[in-house]
Amino acid sequence: MKKVSLPSSRKPTNLEINSISIDYAQIYNERLIWKRAFDLFFGSIGTLILAILYPFIALGIKLSSNGPVIFKQERTGFDGEIFDCYKFRTMHTEQEEKSVSELDVTDKNDSRIFPFASFLRKTNLDEIPQFINVLKGDMSLVGPRPYPIRENSHWNTTFPDFYQRFSVKPGLTGLAQAYGLRGGTVDIYQMKERLKCDLKYIKKRSLYMDIKLIIMTIKSMLTFKTHAH
Repeated sequence: MKKVSLPSSRKPTNLEINSISIDYAQIYNERLIWKRAFDLFFGSIGTLILAILYPFIALGIKLSSNGPVIFKQERTGFDGEIFDCYKFRTMHTEQEEKSVSELDVTDKNDSRIFPFASFLRKTNLDEIPQFINVLKGDMSLVGPRPYPIRENSHWNTTFPDFYQRFSVKPGLTGLAQAYGLRGGTVDIYQMKERLKCDLKYIKKRSLYMDIKLIIMTIKSMLTFKTHAH
């Protein structure tokens, strides 16, 4: 994994990530034995589910859009480490990306998203390849969602405490997502609410909280109330 560090003497630009050697990593003891054991156990079950569903989802993607089945993107994880985050592809490959001066986030009714992919996103099934990230140790089952490098750079320069999110591993789901705060956004108020949830989770996380958030996430998936787009 690559790790990007910036000199502390200057403020990061919107195309950089403020990667800090974070003392919070020691305070919250990220490498908790119970959490890694929890991730390995349920991550293995999730990977088995992925293996079962993969042929059907792959067929749906291939019949809907030209391009690879799996999409991978560099995202920022624990202590500012950069890793490849896996997802089922949900956008047409021929669509142009937004310019470097814009955050490349999805909107409701985004023309880049094909119909079958919309179903995957609303059910969170597009995220299940990240069980591989969990087994690799890049991610945890529960934690702040990992954002692309450019988005992290943008929000690092907006919120002075945003970097605290890197004191734990990013998660497949989190407190913000369990309460419906998800999907692409450039709205400062919405991101502030997400950040509040992330920091609350970091301070209060426990085995009970992780189990509760996973149950809430599964419930939202089954009822199509994930608030994804």
